[in-house]
Amino acid sequence: MDYIVRATAADHQIRAFAATTKDIVESGRVYHNTSPVATAALGRLLTAGAMMSVMMKGEKDLLTLQIQCSGPIGGLTVTADSSAHVKGYVQHPEVMLPPNAFGKLDVGGALGLGVLSVIKDLGMKEPYVGQCELKTGEIGDDLTYYFATSEQVPTSVGLGVLMEKDNTVKQAGGFIIQLMPFTSDEVIDRLEAKLSNVKSVTALLDAGMTPEQILEELLGEFGVEINEKIPTGYQCDCSRERIEKALISLGKKELEDMIHDGETIEVGCQFCNKKYPVTVEELKSLLARSRR
Repeated sequence: MDYIVRATAADHQIRAFAATTKDIVESGRVYHNTSPVATAALGRLLTAGAMMSVMMKGEKDLLTLQIQCSGPIGGLTVTADSSAHVKGYVQHPEVMLPPNAFGKLDVGGALGLGVLSVIKDLGMKEPYVGQCELKTGEIGDDLTYYFATSEQVPTSVGLGVLMEKDNTVKQAGGFIIQLMPFTSDEVIDRLEAKLSNVKSVTALLDAGMTPEQILEELLGEFGVEINEKIPTGYQCDCSRERIEKALISLGKKELEDMIHDGETIEVGCQFCNKKYPVTVEELKSLLARSRR
């Protein structure tokens, strides 16, 4: 069962999140038939999206994490609501690359150069959009840089996905640790020293650590307090109604062209690959609705 914990430490000078997301990442792998390196990339972004979603305040707030990049993976998109339901897709799920210099899945090589966008739809007229360039393409480092530059919050983001020999997901999870504006220099120095000596997230996950144990490992000396445990999961909310709205939004000419072709079309959901057949008669009724 995947879940996120929200915690504080050092008398609320530090706030932290940690998650286990094995089921989410495995769902993404199954839906998109991703290669190991694509599973790792998408899995890291799904994990980050789940944790960042519970930072949002409003019930209807939506978060989108988007990476546009020059590497062979092409790009990734993850969206999450404030209830920690998350979904995502990768443009080229079939990408295969040799391991990197450390013998690990080469996520940075799959992404290459690019831009990370964080889009928060908070029910205002315009969504908030923050952007930064990819620093390493490893996603955790890139989000650390994003928080520092776009949100001016000193943050450490660790994300990890471990694969089984049969390429299913063995473990997945991560953490986000943030300093509050009033954090003392002494706490900052001690935390930096601690984080610089921490093993990778995958090592912590491989040791079978729960989110609570990961935060205890990272923040135990600061008196970590777990405030909340939040279930999270991969959930796609696609529906025939949404597909119809999307078709109507294409405009009259596009619909007329499809009707003229005289064949049932099939519209697929990018997030879960579910297919929706739409007949010529249904297209005609959508055209009529679009003219109202």
